[in-house]
Amino acid sequence: MTTGPQRTEPPAHTTGKLFGYARVSTTDQDLARQRQSLRHADVGVIFEEKASGTKRGGRTELQKALLALGAGGALAVTRLDRLGRSMRDLAKIAHDIEQAGAHLRVIEQSVDTSGAVGQAFYGMLAVFAAFESDVRRERQFEGIAVAKLQGVYRGGKPRLDRRRVKELSSQGLGPAAIARELGMARSSVYRLLDEAASRHATRTRCRQRRAACA
Repeated sequence: MTTGPQRTEPPAHTTGKLFGYARVSTTDQDLARQRQSLRHADVGVIFEEKASGTKRGGRTELQKALLALGAGGALAVTRLDRLGRSMRDLAKIAHDIEQAGAHLRVIEQSVDTSGAVGQAFYGMLAVFAAFESDVRRERQFEGIAVAKLQGVYRGGKPRLDRRRVKELSSQGLGPAAIARELGMARSSVYRLLDEAASRHATRTRCRQRRAACA
């Protein structure tokens, strides 16, 4: 659920202005404490929403806040976890802020990227984001290895084999038999056969047009 910024209309790209962003994860949580902290930090416009922080997608108020930032401006939050729950998302958001020529202020954790120490914070985020990705990838590989040892790993979902579907169809097998043979859904077989018939009809019409013009 998105609650929107505390103003009558979204701001245009603004230079040197301080914006705030407040977020809670569920609709029964209250934004009042974050709002109060941001007001106390002299934030004029606060973008608010009630949405999960596990993913950046769908957080429209955060996107509006980032688009509003201009050179010399800043985005303030009460804590880093208000921006995102994963280091990768935090690193991407911090990069967007930096690209806008703005800086980030985290009130309760005393982070301000406008100075030299704050600039180092961006680099730290990138390093930790890479580390988080490596750990996630390593855990995935370990899980696959364990599943293989236990004989339960089946690999990724098999690709649809258009060539085999066409071959079996030419041999007289119906869609249900082809689906059983290839371990596919019958609807997928019908779709592939329809696509093949459509391509064949298109090629036939093209040949007929060329013959008519000869």
